[in-house]
Amino acid sequence: MRLTDYTDYSLRVLLYLSVRPSGLSTIQEISDAYGISKNHLMKIVQQLGELGWVETVRGRNGGLRIASRSRDLTIGDVVRKTENDFAVVGCFAEPDDTARQRCVIQPACRLRGVFAAARDAFLAELDKHTVGELTHPANELARLLGIVSVPAGAFVPVRASS
Repeated sequence: MRLTDYTDYSLRVLLYLSVRPSGLSTIQEISDAYGISKNHLMKIVQQLGELGWVETVRGRNGGLRIASRSRDLTIGDVVRKTENDFAVVGCFAEPDDTARQRCVIQPACRLRGVFAAARDAFLAELDKHTVGELTHPANELARLLGIVSVPAGAFVPVRASS
């Protein structure tokens, strides 16, 4: 089974925001970190916000952050909401889907059941893993994404400007 770029990028946004230690991130930062078009990400972030998985803050100093409950989302949850077609083969098509050609052996074919079981097993495996679980160790992912990680409670000296 192949997932769309939309789903891939949705998962990447959630992972990025999960390893962000604090504060808000911008779509531009995420775009730069992954080398993904900012325009693609804007639509994705909008849907993630509508789903309540990402909190968005408007304004000059705005940005986005992961919603607290989103770390508990399973990868299967995300895939189900971001993919629009689980019809692995034509015989999975809805009756009103004229774009897919019907198979002449469909009434007697048992292959459909095999594909349905494979799809269900795929989603069941994705349901075993959460967004939060996949972000550990967070510091390593943050480093790869160019996010500066500061340990909780650490003192960070600020230089006086001259």
